[in-house]
Amino acid sequence: MDGESLEEHNAMMMTPLSAMAEAFEELDKMLRSREDDQQLRLDTFCEACSLVSVLFGCLGFAFKFAEVDYVSKVRDLKEASRTSNTLQDILDLDVANDTVKIQGSLSRNLRRVRQGLDLVRALFEQFLTNDQDCYLKEAASRAYRQVCAPYHSWAVRTAVVAGMCALPTRNQLLLKLNETEQSAGKKMRRYIDASLPVIEYIDKLYLSRNISLDW
Repeated sequence: MDGESLEEHNAMMMTPLSAMAEAFEELDKMLRSREDDQQLRLDTFCEACSLVSVLFGCLGFAFKFAEVDYVSKVRDLKEASRTSNTLQDILDLDVANDTVKIQGSLSRNLRRVRQGLDLVRALFEQFLTNDQDCYLKEAASRAYRQVCAPYHSWAVRTAVVAGMCALPTRNQLLLKLNETEQSAGKKMRRYIDASLPVIEYIDKLYLSRNISLDW
């Protein structure tokens, strides 16, 4: 199958990147449609976030820390959606109980999931910026330093840096995602544009309750 045919084929099927982009475009649309009373349903949010874990799995050992942590926290939030309808609900409950930053709290889990979404956003931006680099080490390292490193211990940072050598090449990642360079670029850009308003919305939920973001 030649490049053009593969491009047409990918356009007709739902790849992991397609699913991610569409899910976050829907979240962004929900926020924009309710500017005066912005709320996101927790179950809908978790469904979109669960699609991102596929990407962490494609990145191998270097991002295993992110995959394990991210998946477990999305699962906990999904479980909480049985009793809490919105993201605001879980924050308000923890604020009332003074448990926002307690290990295992839903507010802490949401904060970590938000970092996972931002890490993917930053990685995609680096991927698109460094399109001549056939390896992902530099792009992934920059994304990690920007989003996660400030909140990780020295031991975790050291392990992540060591694992960067095991990252797939650019072409290997595209193959795992069933994308071409062109199709991946379009979908990554869609995710970047759609996820940023969602990330900013989550930050505002904390800030509006006088909760700092430096943790």
